Amino acid sequence: MATTNTAICNAKYTDKPYKITDEKGMYILVNASGKYFRFDYRYAGKRQTLAIGVYPEVSLKEAREKRDEARKQVKNGIDPNELKKAKKHNLICEAGDCFEAMALEWHTKNKPRWKESTAKRNWRTLEKDIIPYIGNRPIKQITAQELLAVLRKIEERDKVDSAHRAKILCNGVYSYAVASIRADRNIVKDLDGALTARSTKNMAALTDTKEIGGLLRAIDGFRGEFNTKCALRLSAYVFLRPGELRQAEWSEIDFDKKIWKIPADKMKMSRPHIVPLSRQAMEILKEIYPLTGKWQYVFPSVRGKDRPMSNNTVLSALRRMGYTKDEMTAHGFRRIASTLLYENGWESAVVEMQLAHAERNKVKAAYNHAEYLERRTEMMQWLADYLDGLKKG
Repeated sequence: MATTNTAICNAKYTDKPYKITDEKGMYILVNASGKYFRFDYRYAGKRQTLAIGVYPEVSLKEAREKRDEARKQVKNGIDPNELKKAKKHNLICEAGDCFEAMALEWHTKNKPRWKESTAKRNWRTLEKDIIPYIGNRPIKQITAQELLAVLRKIEERDKVDSAHRAKILCNGVYSYAVASIRADRNIVKDLDGALTARSTKNMAALTDTKEIGGLLRAIDGFRGEFNTKCALRLSAYVFLRPGELRQAEWSEIDFDKKIWKIPADKMKMSRPHIVPLSRQAMEILKEIYPLTGKWQYVFPSVRGKDRPMSNNTVLSALRRMGYTKDEMTAHGFRRIASTLLYENGWESAVVEMQLAHAERNKVKAAYNHAEYLERRTEMMQWLADYLDGLKKG
């Protein structure tokens, strides 16, 4: 029940402090030194108290207005006490170290490597879902809990995929902030696994780095056919489509140049494709060569060495390892690679070229299969080393 000005005015301190309850979490604490407006709220799962002011310097009407403002802040994922502290110490930025300014700087620098539609979508996501809540906060002062609260607001609109997309963009902003010495650490890394898992379809894949590390360790411990185990291991390092991997032929592997040349008739986009082979990928191929090198296919079928392994072999192995259709698929290795590369700032053009995605310009497509090869080689080795790091925990 709401209190009144008269009740507050007439309240007298006796022998111990007591509270006069108002509404919506606010109350007046009466003690020997005065009458204090307080607001109780919950943030990050913990009870917090905000000091609003002293009566009568702050009127009941003013206190309620401040309480309502604080309630909105909590709803928007902002801790009123942290915001109050930031204002007190002049930490609310108006220059280049607030999240909005950092996001704009990061977006501007990366815009040339994105398609126009992608650039617009990325900024629209930040502008709509992130900046209204933490845009004016110094990037150094934002906590992982604050950012998580903002991302969960997106989830609450049944936009799980959008929340994950926003998290990836925030990761880019923070990685840039750390690199440019405007932030001490990337708090987005603390949120791995904190969001609701994406809706699973026929290309489901793990996205949490700890889970990816667990998958790679599970593959190392796989007790099935060695042929299948090698196909699983190689899938993570080359991120080809399952059909492209299983049809690998020894004649396509150049051990000297450390590349795999796949002819156009085996590729979904019907153009030749080059796969730079990392040190780890080369080791896998050298391990299996004594077993299958005398035949046409790197991964021959158990039913006949003159044909490649079944399209379901890798998928079935994942099921035997305990991964459901909603967690991981053979195609999911591509999604893992794509997610990790984009989250860690690799250029879109290089990533998309290695994924062998469609090139709308058919004339250019005929000549670009070797484009960015040096950079792609560097990227493939980086990814292999990064995956090994995840595997080691």
